[in-house]
Amino acid sequence: MTMIRTTGVRRGMLLAATLGVLAAGCGTQRPGDTADAYRRSHPTPTGISTPSTPVDLPCPGESPTPTPPRSADTSGSAAPGDRYAENHGFRVPFPLHGQRRCDGLAAVGRIEAALEPLRKRGDFAPEHTRDVLTGLGYPAGKVRSYENGPTGVSFLIEVDASPLCVEGRMDRDSTRADPFGGYPDHSGCDTPSGGH
Repeated sequence: MTMIRTTGVRRGMLLAATLGVLAAGCGTQRPGDTADAYRRSHPTPTGISTPSTPVDLPCPGESPTPTPPRSADTSGSAAPGDRYAENHGFRVPFPLHGQRRCDGLAAVGRIEAALEPLRKRGDFAPEHTRDVLTGLGYPAGKVRSYENGPTGVSFLIEVDASPLCVEGRMDRDSTRADPFGGYPDHSGCDTPSGGH
């Protein structure tokens, strides 16, 4: 009796069939096709909520109309149609909501009030600004201040590790600060230098 060995041929056919199936599906789907098709065939049932922008109630001492959130730095924005905003999304800070927002606004109020005497004296030395901010109880390793033009100083404070951050500028006209919640793909409060 003669046996014909077909194991090698079967393996080859199985490999060819697998590659054929994989190759047939490559490159035929466009971004968004699956999600759009799924949404059309599976609409959101009535009564089920979908995610939305959080509604912030006024914090203590704040007017009923909340201030608009910080906007991304769009300096040097590229021509329309390219992916500048998408490629620089890692530099857009997280807004604060709820109690964290109120905590941030309270920190801003304390910081601006503490820096006002320096501003009125025209003292824009980064070391004096840093001394005032550390005097408020912020750890020295979490406070940065640096010269910003001939009559100005900028500062960045990591208020807590969540993170709750406050960034601002003081010049002869005013002291301004904004709270935010850090950055995507980055820990800490400093502006990231590169994305993921």
